[in-house]
Parts: sequence; C-alpha cells; structure tokens
Amino acid sequence: MLNKNHVHTLKLLAIACCAGITASCSESTETTMTATETAPMESTTMAVAEAEPKLGIRPRGDTELEIDMSQIHNPELAEIFDYIDENIDDHVINLQKWIQQPSISNTGEGIQESAFMVKGFFDQLGCQKSQVYDVGITEWGQQGNPVVYAHCDEGADTTMVVYWMYDTMPITQPDLWNYPPFEGRLVEQAPYSKVLIGRGANNSKGRQMAFLNTMMSMKAVTGKLPMNVIFVAEGDEERMSIGYRKFVRDNPELFEGVDVMWGGGNSEGCVFVELITSGESWGRGPTYSNIHGGRKRQVDAPAWRHIKMLSTLVDETGNKVMIDGFYDDIVPLTESEEKYLRASAENMNVEVAAKNLGVARFISEDPYEIQKMARAGTSMNLDGIWAGNMFEGGSGAILPNRIVSKHNFRYVPNQDGLEIVNLLRAHLDKHGYEDVEINIVGDVPWARMDENNPLAQAANRMRDIFGIGSNEPIEHETILGGYWPAYLFAGDVYDIPIASGYVGGGGNSHAANEYFVIEGAGRTYGMAGMEKSIATVIYNFLGLNEEQ
Repeated sequence: MLNKNHVHTLKLLAIACCAGITASCSESTETTMTATETAPMESTTMAVAEAEPKLGIRPRGDTELEIDMSQIHNPELAEIFDYIDENIDDHVINLQKWIQQPSISNTGEGIQESAFMVKGFFDQLGCQKSQVYDVGITEWGQQGNPVVYAHCDEGADTTMVVYWMYDTMPITQPDLWNYPPFEGRLVEQAPYSKVLIGRGANNSKGRQMAFLNTMMSMKAVTGKLPMNVIFVAEGDEERMSIGYRKFVRDNPELFEGVDVMWGGGNSEGCVFVELITSGESWGRGPTYSNIHGGRKRQVDAPAWRHIKMLSTLVDETGNKVMIDGFYDDIVPLTESEEKYLRASAENMNVEVAAKNLGVARFISEDPYEIQKMARAGTSMNLDGIWAGNMFEGGSGAILPNRIVSKHNFRYVPNQDGLEIVNLLRAHLDKHGYEDVEINIVGDVPWARMDENNPLAQAANRMRDIFGIGSNEPIEHETILGGYWPAYLFAGDVYDIPIASGYVGGGGNSHAANEYFVIEGAGRTYGMAGMEKSIATVIYNFLGLNEEQ
C-alpha cells in the first residue's frame, strides 16, 4: 500500500529522470508510477526490484570518522541520510555529467550551454522562477557572461540565497593531465579508493553538485525544501566576477527579503590588471606587427623594455611590492588574530604542506609566517606574459611589437583595489614608463563579516557531530579567506550573514589533475558525507535538529 508521501516521492524521482539528473530512477519506477496514478490508492501494490549498482560507490568509503547519530534528533534528517546513501551512485553520475560540460569563462568555451544546463538544474528542483540573464557590457568594457537566477518559494519563514560559480579555468597544460579533463573519470588515488578527475571538480562543481543533490534528496524525502532558496550562479568568477557584480547591483529587487547567504567567509581583495607595452605607444621598435628577430641588430625591442619595467615593480626576490604607498593603509593584526594564527601553525608540517601543494618550498620555513602570509598577506603576481614566439622548443626569430603581462594584486583591509591601480600608474610614470598601458580586468574588494553568525554556528555544530571538531570563534578584523565576491552581500548591496559548511572536498584547483573525493578515507569524508553535512547544517540553522 502506498501513502501520499510515497506517491509524491515517486513523482519527484520521475521528474528528475526526465530532466536529465538521475535520482535512482529506472524504467520500472516510471511504469509503476503510471499504474499508481491510474489505480485507486486502496488497491495499489508495488514491488520494486533493487537496481543494480551503476558505479558501486561505497558511501562511507574508508572514512574512519563516524557521524554521531545521537545528535541527529530529527528522524527526517536521518531519512535524508539514508536516501543519500541509497542514491550515491546516481549523485556521482550527476557530477560526471556536469564535469563533462566545459565552462571556461576566459575563452567562452561552453559558457552559454553551461548557463542553460544550470537553469535546468534549478528547474529540476522545482524552482518557480528560473532565468538566464544577459548582463550586457560591464564597467570595464567587457561583455559579462550570463548570470542564472532562480527562486524556489516554499512559503517558508526563512530565505537563503545560494552563491554559485559555473565557470572554470582553462586547460593550460594538457600534457600534464593523466586523464581527459572533461571526462569525469573515477580513479584510485591514494589514500582514496575513488576520486573524480576533471576540470572544475574541486573548484567548484563538486561542492555545487553535492549541494544540489542534497536539495533534491530533501525534496524526495519530505516533499519540499525546509526554506525558500534563491540561487544566483555566475559565469565570470575566473574573470573577476565582472558580470555578477553588474547583475547584483542592477537587480537588487531580486534579492529582497533574503535572510542569509550560503557562500564562503571573509574574502581578501583582488584587483586584476594587464600591462601593455607596444612599439606604437613607445615610439621605438616595431609599430604595426611583429618583425623578423634578426632586425634586433638595428631596432629597439619593446619586449626588453617591458621586462625592465616589470623589474621595477618588485624587489629582487619578487616577494615585496616596490610601488610607493602600497603598504600604507594596511591594518595591523590584533592580539587575538596573532594568537589565532600561531594556534593554526602549531601542527603544521611545512615540508608535507609544500609537497601537497606541489611546490619546492614556501617563502618562509616558519609555520607562523606561512599562515600569516596566507591569511593576512599581500602580493603582486605575474600570472602570465605573452608576445612573439609562444611555442616551446624549436626556433623562429621574432621581434614582437606588443607585449602583455597579467597581474593580480591580493590586498587586505584597508587597502583599495582601484587606489592600488592609481599608485601603479604613478609608479610607472615616475620611472619613465608613461607609455605603458594599464587595462583593468576587474576588482573584487575585500569583505569581512561576523563569522560567528547563526549559519556559521550551525556549521560548527555540524563539525562536532561529524567528528571534525568545531572552529574556535575569533573576532576577525584583518584575517581573511581566499578571494570570492562576498562584498556584494556583505555591505555593498545587501548586508546579511554569510557562511557555509561541509566536510570532504578535493584538490589541485587551477592545476592539472584537479580532483574531488568520492569515497573518503581516514579523516576525510567522501561525497555522501559532504551531502549529509550540508543537510545537517541547514537543519541545525533552521532549528529543525533540536533535542525534543
């Protein structure tokens, strides 16, 4: 005998199958649902054969940690856990399909297709409104990539806005990938029995799909989401969020009534620029196009001028910015922040950390200094430079007429990204490089907020339940996290609590062989654990996991 909840669950599963994101559906499920809808409820019986595992994913993998189920007080949440375990194969397949769709913002590859694929995700979830927005030309003159907006109105008292980025970095070193970057292959990678390899797996499609899988699981078990949800997904995060910035500022009415944001925490600032040297602007060297490299005997080289110019911007180590006034406005660390950083450094193995990152060594060998650089440091990076003969190996004599280098400045309170550009302009002019052009790609200001807000507290409680251990509260003033566009909801357009919480993850973001952990090991949870952790944070936050 099927009750109404069972019928509703079957409908949701069938809808998900038709939309393309699997939810443990089979042809027999759809056939049986048709019979259920046409036959009287009292006389309906159904025998569902267990589906053969598609991938054979072990939900717990080799994770040594245990979820303390004595702290899961809501039976509904326990049902969601079971549902995730039963459907984890399909949840991984969902991620594979998402990885198989390229979404590279810097080249445009797959961006339009990805935007509509994301809209399809939100349609599957049952959001009443979903739309792909053309944001138009952004303030620095570039066309913004589409923003996908969706509103799932459950008639609840609480509305959460969820930040997504659907774009990824390009494949810059294809020969270093052990597996095709857009295949989503599952492989063994010690200590994990299964990880998924693919561009965007860790940054950030794995976590996004885990969140969507969690929402779908909640709806399959309970028939609705426990809160209203607004999704905003950008395709420009790897281009300084230029389209997202314009969209949120242009459409504040779409976010009226939001209570909290699911996103990262405090964010460092980042301003990205291109420096351009050309023979035409300089008045020396080739003025129209590249010429034969043999002409260097007679002709000045803009490329050497560019290199000389770059050498004035940093000291001989490349680690100190030599622009006048660059460090003037930085707020010093407080005593509590110093204490926090020293505590973070206590158990850090510098050699292991460097190896895991894929670097020969850190700038410093002192764990405290490494932590301080990571959480409160500034930098000017040379992200790339190109001109002339760009082929490795071989030969080909070229004297370039135009040289472009890309740079990102990471900055902290109370520095200002656009003021840094002004200081850069003054520096170039002072050193005789008035002809060098500065092109601003984008600016994402730093953001700091109360990291002990109710959503963050709910995440901390989850960490205790999952055996990870909670984060010690600290009044953050200058200690920031990695760059993301938090500022728009942290005082620029809206000022609401922002946090997120999950266990598990992956590695090699922006690098070759990016991966996401599917079957956990040791003290690392896999994908099923991540989905359960997301559900737990939300139930904790909404007060739905309280002891009765």
